[in-house]
Amino acid sequence: MMSQSSQRATVPDTLRSPRAKLVYLYLSTHGEATVAELQESLAMTKLTLYSILRTLQGEGLVGRDASSDRYSLV
Repeated sequence: MMSQSSQRATVPDTLRSPRAKLVYLYLSTHGEATVAELQESLAMTKLTLYSILRTLQGEGLVGRDASSDRYSLV
């Protein structure tokens, strides 16, 4: 039997929204992403994503690189 190691991403307790948790987990596994990449991968509207990202930024969990317009965990 092969040994498998799995790494679990931890979601902050402050996140209550399932969609916010999904965005957080996506960024934790992919490192960074644009809104368009998030939209394509998570099947969410840009309006929803901007709202979630604004909330995550307000909580100090996500940052945005203005030069590349990419979001990542801080």
